[in-house]
Parts: sequence; structure tokens; C-alpha cells
Amino acid sequence: MVPVLVTGGAGYIGSHAVLALKDAGWPVAVIDNLTTGFRFAIPDGVPLYEGDIEDGALLARIFAEQGTRAVMHFAGSIIVPDSVENPLKYYHNNTAKSRALIAAAVAAGVPHFIFSSTAATYGVPEVSPVTEDSPKLPINPYGMSKLMTEFMLADTATAHALNYCALRYFNVAGADPQARTGQSTAGATHLIKVAVEAALGKRSHVGVFGTDYDTPDGTGVRDYIHVSDLAAAHVLALEALIAQPERSMTMNCGYGRGFSVLEVLDAVDRVTNRTITRELQGRRPGDPDSLISDNQRIKATLPWVPRYADLETIVEHALAWERKLTEIRGEG
Repeated sequence: MVPVLVTGGAGYIGSHAVLALKDAGWPVAVIDNLTTGFRFAIPDGVPLYEGDIEDGALLARIFAEQGTRAVMHFAGSIIVPDSVENPLKYYHNNTAKSRALIAAAVAAGVPHFIFSSTAATYGVPEVSPVTEDSPKLPINPYGMSKLMTEFMLADTATAHALNYCALRYFNVAGADPQARTGQSTAGATHLIKVAVEAALGKRSHVGVFGTDYDTPDGTGVRDYIHVSDLAAAHVLALEALIAQPERSMTMNCGYGRGFSVLEVLDAVDRVTNRTITRELQGRRPGDPDSLISDNQRIKATLPWVPRYADLETIVEHALAWERKLTEIRGEG
């Protein structure tokens, strides 16, 4: 096991990756500027460097102090509508800063790099489920900023002694089953997070954006993946990169099946024994009818066996974390 630096390790997905690495015995350190991350999300005993991935001198020091041999890169901005309003912010945070991080890794001789990419690189796919070879036609700066980083990694791996894995996430949800971390961002836009907040009285309603899609109930269908299953995929991907240093990979991360917005809200109702108020609204620009992963490649490449591929389990873990977050923040 090699020392790993997790960027954005105080954030939602990054903190779960830190737990997965630590639980499996990997030496791990975190760099996070804490603009959207939380110090409490980092386990005891994991070094936190508070700073920015654009700071080459800091990265050089971390790599030297930690003996870093692999980077898991989660740091970045992730809100699609925000990317449309502030494109240069996204090209800075997600693309330019990733370039700085990759350059620092190459300079330090760090040989392995795992990148947090997204299904937004596909844009609005004509066919669902979506394979890795489907056309990459992002419709917003968020998706494009991530795709540009994928291109940078591919070119860098050709020119330097670095291999990488880009994991394209579908809809990440849930929380650590032991409630050690979870999605903590205020004003989050992820459906299951929003729904459990509504179930606990933190929101008055849940907006349903579009009821006339070409789906069984008219609402958008998405592939929801439990964040701990996603974190486990990152650890397995790192093992694969180390085992085959000449090989790089790009893989979808999803379960290969979807649920509609109304099905998700019904699941939250069942788990909480409450009825969430639904507010039907118009479609959001660019939302596809259905976005489901073809996950055959990751299943064929890694010994990845999802443990939490059940919608109600995902909701239960999200709910348990939301209750704990209330305690942490002293809201209740």
C-alpha cells in the first residue's frame, strides 16, 4: 500500500474515499481549502493540509513529507447551474487547478492518479444506458471542465511516467453506513439530500422539475449510486493502477439501473413514514429524460461488488447522517 493524497478530502465524496482508504490500511493525507469542505469530515490521525491544489510549493512539500505515490483528486466545483452562470470559475477551479495538480504530481514523480469525473461529460445522450464510448458532448461548463481534465490526463500519461483512472460518476447519494461522514453542504441540490432535509422539516417542499419526460411516470430517471460503493471503487481502481503501471482506465460508476424522481420521493416517504410535499415545476434546461450507466466495464475490470445498491438503504443512510448533522450543528 502506497501513501495517497486525497484532494478535497474534507468534502462529500472525498471524505468517504478517505474513510475507505483508512479502513483498508492505506497511508492517507488530505489537502482541502475548506471552502466547501468540513474539518469534522476528516478522521482522527489523517493529516490535513489546509491549502489550495494550485499551490505548487505546498504540493511539493506534501509529496515530500508524505512520500506520496498516488493522488485521488476530488477538489473542484460541482453545481451545474452555477457553472453556466460562472463558467470561468469552473474552468479555473476544475481545469486550470487540475492542470497545476497534475504538473506538481509529474514534477514529484507521483506515478498514479485517480480523477473524479462525471456523467455530465456525456451531455444529453441519445441512448441510455450510456457506455464509456458514447459521444462526449457536454452541455455546460461543469461537464466540459471535467472532460478537459480527462484529456489532460490522457496526454500526460502518454508523455510521462503516470497512469490514471477517470471515474465518471452518475448520481451519488447516501452517506457512510456508520454515519462518520455524509453530505454536509448547505443548500445542496442533490435530490436525496434535498428530500431527507424536507422529511426532517428543514425544507418546506421538494421541487419536481419536469413531469412530461419520456419515462414511465413522466419524471426524470437517474442512476443513484451509494457514495460508499463509489469510494470502494476508487480503492480498487488504485490497486489496479499499481498492479498495471502501463495501463490507464476510464470507467462509469453507477449501478446500471435508474429510479424516477417520484420513485425516490416515494422511497423517502416509506423510510420516514411521512409524506413529503412535492411542488411540480417546469423542466430545467438540458436535463435528459433518463441517464443510466452501462457499468459493464467497471465490473469486468475491477472486483467491484456494490454493497448498498438498494434505494431504501441509500435513503436510510442519508437520513441517519442528516439527523447527525443536526446534532453536529446544534440545530435541534
